[in-house]
Amino acid sequence: MIGKLTGVIAEKSPPLVLIDVQGVGYEVDVPMSTFYNLGNLGDKVSLLTHFVVREDAQILFGFLTAEERTTFRQLIKISGVGPKMALSLLSGLSVAELSQAVSKQDSGRLVKVPGIGKKTAERLLLELKGKLGPDLALPASVANDNQADILQALIALGYSDKEAAAALKALPPDVGVSEGIKLAMKKLT
Repeated sequence: MIGKLTGVIAEKSPPLVLIDVQGVGYEVDVPMSTFYNLGNLGDKVSLLTHFVVREDAQILFGFLTAEERTTFRQLIKISGVGPKMALSLLSGLSVAELSQAVSKQDSGRLVKVPGIGKKTAERLLLELKGKLGPDLALPASVANDNQADILQALIALGYSDKEAAAALKALPPDVGVSEGIKLAMKKLT
């Protein structure tokens, strides 16, 4: 699984960016919020990623913040919402706007996003109720690369985003990756 890419922006064509990582070019689909904040061609960038493997394709999605990636992962867990629809939602609404729409159960905000009809918007509001908002901000508290790696490892081991973030908060801020994973797993069992 590819969890993070750090490299140079080689090409930009919305919503796709090509990141050159030491001579290997990765095509990454990003929400427009990330696209506009990436910088210019030749600039160094670091993206958190989500890798989707299907029968007919392997697609890499990239995000500037852990909060965006966590929201994306929450969205694709919903039946009928695929990665492209989740990317469209994150392109049309910021994480804070989406969270606010869910907390207010405001379907009118969601239907303004292309590809989201009234029924889909209502299903999204129902499914996301209690899953976005203050709990979502937990992974955004990642202070450094070690903590991001620990969080990613815990999620890859099958822990929920919320469980992994709670375990991460209990760790010392300067802990190493392997030691942090061991300590976090002790806390989670």
